[in-house]
Amino acid sequence: MHQLRLFFTALQFFTRLPIPSWVGFDAAWLNQAARYFPLVGVVVALIGAGVYGLVALLLPAPVAALLSTAATIYATGAFHEDGFADMCDGFGGGMSRQRVLEIMKDSRIGAYGAIGIVCMLGLKCSTLAMLEPAMAISALLLAHPLSRLMATALIWRMRYAREEGKAKPLAQSMQTGEFAIACITALMPALLLIATGWLTWSALGYGLVVALLTAIWLGQKIHQRLDGYTGDCLGAVQQVSEVAIYLALLATTSTAALHL
Repeated sequence: MHQLRLFFTALQFFTRLPIPSWVGFDAAWLNQAARYFPLVGVVVALIGAGVYGLVALLLPAPVAALLSTAATIYATGAFHEDGFADMCDGFGGGMSRQRVLEIMKDSRIGAYGAIGIVCMLGLKCSTLAMLEPAMAISALLLAHPLSRLMATALIWRMRYAREEGKAKPLAQSMQTGEFAIACITALMPALLLIATGWLTWSALGYGLVVALLTAIWLGQKIHQRLDGYTGDCLGAVQQVSEVAIYLALLATTSTAALHL
């Protein structure tokens, strides 16, 4: 029952979705709830995949990709997209560590953030639109949990950069056992997709490697500039890793088609 409460706490923190009233709230649960960040991604992925599948029955793939992306943004309240835009502004406009943190804390969006979010969403929608419908649905079910695992890895391996902040309750500490739970929940959809024939082992391998390399690269940038992460950094890692997985799957299917 406690683990279920932790999951619902994570769901409440990372999305706009309602949770049962019996769950209650305790601030101490937030730190423990980070282990279910990828499981929240499974819920978001099911929403996105469901919308894509329904729309694709009636309308072209680009429309399905756009509405699917809109549905996931609505479900999360653009939580991660906002973090990505803030990190673009901070890292693009700030020279010192303190200035970067100040810019990222500002609720207003600047040129770097606006350009970054337009390019990122455009790349996300166009990549999904170019995948076959079955692969696009598989990509959503793979990328949302796995990209959130990449963000969770920052909580596991890095310190929080601010004295206070919206992600501070998640950042106290994360044990290896908790991260193992996150890994299991992130990989469950992938294994199910492989078992049902919707995804191949090679596609999973490419997606996992690309997501890991993306997270390592961004993690190094974050460490160099901030000597720690913020909530915006978590959102940026999730978003960029998600797009990287879509690109990896598109490259995999395109390469396979060339060999036919």
